[in-house]
Amino acid sequence: MGIKQVKIDVNEVTVGMFISGLDRPWSQTPFPLQGFYVRDLDGIKQLKTHCKHVFIDIIKGVGPISKNLKAINAHKKGEKTPPLPRNPVNTSVAPIKVQPDTYKIHETVKKEIKRAQQLHHRVFGAVSDIMSQVGSGAPASAVETKRAASEMVDSVLRNPDAFTWLSRVQDIDEHTYAHAVRSAVWAILFGRHIGLARRELSTLAMGVLLKDVGKTVLNRDLLLKTKRNAREQAEYESFVNEGIEILRDMPGVEPRVIAVVKTHCERLNGSGFPQHLRGDKIPLLGKIAGIVTYYDEVTNPRGATHPLPPSKAVAMLYDVRGVEFQEDLVVEFIRAIGLYPTGTLVALNTGEVGVVVEQNFERRLKPKVMILLDVLKHPLKKPYLMDLAEEDKKRQALINNGKKDIDEIERIEIVQDLEPGSFDINISKVRDDYLFTAKKGLFSFLKRK
Repeated sequence: MGIKQVKIDVNEVTVGMFISGLDRPWSQTPFPLQGFYVRDLDGIKQLKTHCKHVFIDIIKGVGPISKNLKAINAHKKGEKTPPLPRNPVNTSVAPIKVQPDTYKIHETVKKEIKRAQQLHHRVFGAVSDIMSQVGSGAPASAVETKRAASEMVDSVLRNPDAFTWLSRVQDIDEHTYAHAVRSAVWAILFGRHIGLARRELSTLAMGVLLKDVGKTVLNRDLLLKTKRNAREQAEYESFVNEGIEILRDMPGVEPRVIAVVKTHCERLNGSGFPQHLRGDKIPLLGKIAGIVTYYDEVTNPRGATHPLPPSKAVAMLYDVRGVEFQEDLVVEFIRAIGLYPTGTLVALNTGEVGVVVEQNFERRLKPKVMILLDVLKHPLKKPYLMDLAEEDKKRQALINNGKKDIDEIERIEIVQDLEPGSFDINISKVRDDYLFTAKKGLFSFLKRK
């Protein structure tokens, strides 16, 4: 695939662009020499510090203006396609109120993971039981799901990394159940980030866990289809109303939970279903449920051997901001989960490869990484933990103390996330070795053939 570069003012840079060139030598900046994706607002600030204009690769990048650039280029060539407006949806929405630091981390990830692991099995079992009961026509109760959802919220509030670890590692589970649990984790993480009240978090978690219960009455072949004709799509979309009817008759399910299920497939521009609601006619919890559902379906497509790298899923989500999903909600969701969620396989600008094992919630681009492969991509005899934030502080201290010049310091950065399964690294074993300090073999993080 070739490169198509466009020169833009640094003030036009947005999250999702791929920076392929600078207005100064790469060696005079902290950026990776081979180019990089703009991951968040911190990356934009850093670019503005060093550059006045940059070059973006609009073929490699799937960033926020990719559609606009293609449409504008087509228009310039005399084609009939008009340029896309910045926000294609002519629907006013109230901005969300973010209340940062509402919840503090009260537990270390290694302590919380033990409780989270037991709870994860209970949550999965509760969702599975409801699906099975409804599918067989037996009476179903959501009491256990309600209790599990509430405990999920407590766990994520204590330490978000624990449940994220369990959701990021794709074990051999039924897709629908696993999708519901993962989506609920993303929803709680998001709600925690923007400071939703504890009761709202529980409602959101339970609604997301039960959002697909209506699929139990649909034909399995229909669910597995990747392409459906108009009739089949209409039949598929009926799962939302089917789920609403099921939950109305189920003990322990409040109307507010049903509202989450009812609106999680609605979209900002009215293209969703079943009611084709637009803008703020979709309640906040329904908007959040829609975003986390979209993100998890993109990240973990049905039938895929490995999940999609988070950066690609984030870029796809960012591309539909202001169209299918409220823009500021998308931005805050990306901030909430980070560009490199816990359990992500990453490459550093040093050439080393590792796995993100803990987040830094103040500096999202500087998590803790377990380094597994050296610069030649050979397994290390002794994998080691690198705290990117602490490494950054050490290097900055050398500059501040006058011991090193800024040009002499190479800041360690994550260059990109890698396809899960790359280099035969088994992320499940990395998790177990890190969290449970089990004594494994020397190369236990590698998949056994």
